[in-house]
Amino acid sequence: WFRFIKEKYGKEHPRLTEIRNFDTIAAAKVVEANEKLYINREEGFIGTSLKKDEFVSNCSDIDDVIIFYRDGTYKIVRVADKLFIGETERSKKDKKKVEVIHIAVFRKNDERTIYNAVYRDGKTGVSFIKRFNVTAIIRDREYDLTQGTTGSRVLYFTANPNGEAEVIKVALKPNPKLKKVFFDKDFSEVAIKGRGTRGNMLTKIEVSKVTLKSHGSSTLGGRKVWFDSDIKRLNYDGQGKYLGEFDGEDQVLVMLKDGRYYLTNFDVNNHYEDNIFRIEKYNAHKVWTCIYFNSQQSNYLYIKRFQLEATVRMQNFMNEMPAENIMLVTDTVYPRVLVTLGGTDSFREPIELDVEEFALVKGYKAIGKRITTLHIDKVEELEPLRFPEETIPEPPVEEDDSQDEPDSSDNSDNSDDSTPPSPDSSEDKSQQDLADEMNGQLRLDF
Repeated sequence: WFRFIKEKYGKEHPRLTEIRNFDTIAAAKVVEANEKLYINREEGFIGTSLKKDEFVSNCSDIDDVIIFYRDGTYKIVRVADKLFIGETERSKKDKKKVEVIHIAVFRKNDERTIYNAVYRDGKTGVSFIKRFNVTAIIRDREYDLTQGTTGSRVLYFTANPNGEAEVIKVALKPNPKLKKVFFDKDFSEVAIKGRGTRGNMLTKIEVSKVTLKSHGSSTLGGRKVWFDSDIKRLNYDGQGKYLGEFDGEDQVLVMLKDGRYYLTNFDVNNHYEDNIFRIEKYNAHKVWTCIYFNSQQSNYLYIKRFQLEATVRMQNFMNEMPAENIMLVTDTVYPRVLVTLGGTDSFREPIELDVEEFALVKGYKAIGKRITTLHIDKVEELEPLRFPEETIPEPPVEEDDSQDEPDSSDNSDNSDDSTPPSPDSSEDKSQQDLADEMNGQLRLDF
C-alpha cells in the first residue's frame, strides 16, 4: 500500500527532509557548565553548595573531579552538592591531616593535560621527577603517583593543559660537604610516561625546597581547536569551524554582531553567545575596517581602521552605537569598497575607496574618518587589487667544515655583540644569596 502511494504520488511530492545517520554524542561534552565548584580546604569538603568557600571552576552536575593530595594519592569523584574528600587511606594509617594540592574538572581520554611532579620516596629518601597524564581511572578508587611507600611526599606539582614544561630550582638541605646546594631542572628533558611509572631519579640528597624558576612552552606542539556553532562550544574533535592551532598563551577572539568583542582561552568548557559575528584565533597585529553610520555626527557615513586590544573584558568598537549602524566589517588587508548613493543623491556616481590610502589605523575607540554627507543606498566590498606578500623561508646555509670556527675569546672585547648578564641571573649570585632569596630573607649590606 505504501509502495503504491509512493509510485502514484511520489513524483508530485518529492521528499523535503534529508536522511542522515545520527552520531553518538557524549553528554559530558555538550552539557552546559551551569554549576560552580567550590572547596573548603580546612574542613575537607567540595561541592556546588559551598558558596562562601574557595571557587575552583565552572562545571556541570554530571562532571567528574580529579583531586591530588600531598601524600601522592589521587582519585576522581562525581560532582555533588557537598562531598567529604578530606582524608585518604594513607592519611588514615599515618593519622595525619591530608592536604589537597590540585583539584580540577576531569576530562576522560585527555592526553594533552600533563602533570609535572617531584616527589620524595618515603622508604629511600630519594627524590624523583616524572611527567604523566591520567586518561581514565575508576571513580572513587585511590591511585598513587609515588611508589606507595609510607612517608612519601609530593614536593612540587603542576597541571598543564597543553603539556607545558617549566624549569624548576631545587634547593638541597644545607651540608658543609656540598659544594653546590642549588641546581635547575628542565621538565622538557623528562619524557612523558604512564601514570604508574616511578619517574627519573632527581637526587639522592635530601631536598629542602623546589620552586618554579621559569615557565616553559608546550612539548606537545600546538592544539587544533574547532568551534561548533550548533552548541556554541569549542572542541578538539574536528566538529565545526576550524580555528587554528593554539599554544599555551594563544587566545580566541569573539566578535559580536553589535560591535562588542572579548578574548577567551581555548578551554572546551567555554560557552559563547548566539549573536556571534566572528570567532577566530586572536591576532594582535590584524587591522580591522568598519564602515558605519555615526549617530553622534548626524548619521553621516564614517570609516575607521583599528586593531583590537587584548582584553578579557567585554569591549565595544562601536562606542555603544546600535548594531543597525554597521554597514561593513572586514579584516581584508588591502580593502576596497564601493559606496552607492541613494535618495536625492542617487544620480551621483558611486564612491570607490582604497581604504588603506583613505584612512589611518587608530585605536578601536576612535571615531574614524567621514566618507560623505550624501545619502547612502548600500556599501559593498570589492575585490582587492593588492595582496600581502608571502614570506618565503630562506634555504639553510651549508656550513663549510674546512673553515675554523671563531673563538669566543677573540670576540670578548666586542661589547656590541655580547649579551650583558641578567641582574637576576643565578650564576652571578652566591649560594647564600640564593638561599636567602628562596627563603624570603632580606639581606642588608652595611
